Amino acid sequence: MNPTQTLYSPGGNSPASSPATHPSSLFPQINKCRTIRDLSQIHAVFIKSGQMRDTLAAAEILRFCATSNLHHRDLDYAHKIFNQMPQRNCFSWNTIIRGFSESDEDKAVIAITLFCDLMSDEFVEPNRFTFPSVLKACARTGKIQEGKQIHGLALKLGLSYDEFVMSNLVRMYVVCGLMKDACVLFYKNIIEKDMVVNVDRRKRDGDVVLWNVMIDGYMRLGDCKAARMLFDKMRQRSVVSWNTMISGYSQNGFFKDAVEVFCEMKKGDIRPNYVTLVSVLPAISRLGSLELGEWLHLYAESNGIRIDDVLGSALIDMYSKCGIIEKAIQVFERLPRENVITWSAMINGFAIHGQAGDAIDCFSKMRQAGVQPSDVAYINLLTACSHAGLIEEGRKYFSQMVSVDGLDPRIEHFGCMVDLLGRSGLLDEAEEFILNMPIKPDDVIWKALLGACRMHGNIEMGKRVANILMDMVPHDSGAYVALSNMYASQGNWSEVSEMRLRMKEMDIRKDPGCSWINIDGVLHEFLVEDDSHPRAKEINSMLVEISDKLRLAGYRPITTQVLLNLEEEDKENALHYHSEKIATAFGLISTSPGKPIRIVKNLRICEDCHSSIKLISKVYKRKITVRDRKRFHHFQDGSCSCMDYW
Repeated sequence: MNPTQTLYSPGGNSPASSPATHPSSLFPQINKCRTIRDLSQIHAVFIKSGQMRDTLAAAEILRFCATSNLHHRDLDYAHKIFNQMPQRNCFSWNTIIRGFSESDEDKAVIAITLFCDLMSDEFVEPNRFTFPSVLKACARTGKIQEGKQIHGLALKLGLSYDEFVMSNLVRMYVVCGLMKDACVLFYKNIIEKDMVVNVDRRKRDGDVVLWNVMIDGYMRLGDCKAARMLFDKMRQRSVVSWNTMISGYSQNGFFKDAVEVFCEMKKGDIRPNYVTLVSVLPAISRLGSLELGEWLHLYAESNGIRIDDVLGSALIDMYSKCGIIEKAIQVFERLPRENVITWSAMINGFAIHGQAGDAIDCFSKMRQAGVQPSDVAYINLLTACSHAGLIEEGRKYFSQMVSVDGLDPRIEHFGCMVDLLGRSGLLDEAEEFILNMPIKPDDVIWKALLGACRMHGNIEMGKRVANILMDMVPHDSGAYVALSNMYASQGNWSEVSEMRLRMKEMDIRKDPGCSWINIDGVLHEFLVEDDSHPRAKEINSMLVEISDKLRLAGYRPITTQVLLNLEEEDKENALHYHSEKIATAFGLISTSPGKPIRIVKNLRICEDCHSSIKLISKVYKRKITVRDRKRFHHFQDGSCSCMDYW
C-alpha cells in the first residue's frame, strides 16, 4: 500500500462508503484548534471519511499546519500532508512555500526547493502571491543567485509593477547587501509610477513599503545620511517609516538623532506604537533624557500599549540609566517577572548604581522564582561585583556560572573578572587570568588591565599592555592616551612628547570629553573648555563663583590630573573647564535652588571633578547625579554613592 492510500483511504475504504458530510462544515472547527493535537483529530475524521481527497479540505489542514502562529506550526506534519495531496493547486503551493520561508534558515532553504518543484508542475504556475515568500527565503538564506533567477522569472510573468513582488525583490537585494541592484529597482519603480497621476491607494501603500525597505537597507549598512535623504523625500510615511529611522539611528549610535526623529514624529498625525517605544527607549537611556522617558511611559499606559517583558525591561533600563533607580524598581515589580530579560535589566540597574548587595539579592530571588540565569544576567552580576570590589563574590559567581548553570563564559565575562581583579590592585593575577583564558582576549580585555595599571601606577606592566594594544588596534587612541597619561603623572614629559608625536604622525585623535544635561526637555552638550553655548558668560561667571566657594570650603585642586607640562596655576585653571564642571555650572544657573541636577558624561569622571562635585553638592545643597562611561555617581552632602571606589 503506498503512502497516499495510507493517508487518504485508510483500511481500503472508498470515499463512497464514508459519510457525505462536506468538509467545509468542519472548517470553523479547524480555526478553533489550539494545538496540532486538536487538528490531528479533525484530520483523522477527514481521512476516515475520505474527504482528504477534496483539494479544499486538504488545503485547510495544510494552512493550519504551515502558516498559523509559530506556536501551532508543524512544518514536518505540513510537508507530509502536502506530499500526499492527490491534487495541488497554486494556493497549496503558496501555503507550503510561505510556511517554510517564514521559518529558520535551515527550513527556509526548503522553500526554495519547493519553488523549484512547483516550476516542474505542468498543471500549476506561480502567481503574485508565490514570489514574495520565495524571495523572502532567498533573503533569509543569502541565496542571491537563486534570487536573481527568480527575479527574471517574475519579470517574464509580467509582475514588474506588482508592489508586493517588487518590495520583496528590493528587500532581498538589501538584505544580501546589494544596494546598487536595490536602487535600480527602487528608482525604476518609483519614477515610472510618479508619471502616472491616478495611482490608487493600494499602490501608494506599496510605494511606502518600498521606501521603508530602502531606508532600512541604508541603515543596515550604517549609511544614516542616505537613509535620512530618502526619508525626507517621502511624500507619504507610515509608522514603519518612522520606526525604521528611529531604530536605525539608535543601532548606529546616533542617539540624539533618534530622539529628534521621535520628537518630530510626536508632532505629526502618525501615533507611536509598541515598536516605536522599544526602538527609541535605548536612545533615551543613553542620553539620560528622563522627561522624555517619563512621557513615553505615560503614553504607553494611556494608550493601551501593553508593557510586556521587552518594553518593561526597556523602561527599567531607561529609568536606571536616567538615574532614577526607584522608578526602575516600580516598573520591575509590576511585571510578571517570568522572563530572565526582566531580571537581567533590574540586576544591571543595581550594578551601574553601585548597589551590589541589591544586585546579588535580585539574582538570588530570580533563582528562587525558578528563572534560569542567562549569560547576560551573569555579566550584570559580575559588573556589580566589580563596581563594589567584591572579589570573592565575583570569583564565586564566575565559577557557579560554569559549574552550576553550565554556561560557557563569553569574552564579556572574562572582561568583568579582569576589571574586578585590576580595580582591586591584583594586577599580576589579572594578567595571569588573561594569559590563561581559553579564548583569545580582545582589546577590551587588555584595556581593562591597562586602566588598572594606570589607576595603581604600575608603569612597567602598563608599557607591556599598551604595546600589545598598539599592535592589536594600532589606530585606537586608548593605549596611546593611557600610556601618555602614565608618563605625565610621573613628570616624564619627553616620553609624553614622543607618544603625542607618534599619535600625530598616525593621525590618531583622542575622544574629547563630552557631557550632556537635559533642562526642560532640551538636551545641552558641553565639551572641554566649551564657550559656544548662548549662555557662556553666565556659565563662566558661575564657574568662577564655584571655584571661590570651594576654596573657602578648603578645597585644593588635584593638579596631578592635568597631564600637560604647565605651571601649577595654569593647571588649576585647566581643571575649571572640564565638561562635567561646565554642565554642573549650567545646571546651577538653569534650575531652581534645591532641584536635583543630572549629567551624563561619555568618559570616566576624573578624580578632581569627582572631588569638586562632592563639595559642590554640599555647598549648594544639591543632589547631583553624574553617569560616566562605567557607572553612576550620586553626590549629596559632600559624599558620593561610589564611596570613592570607581
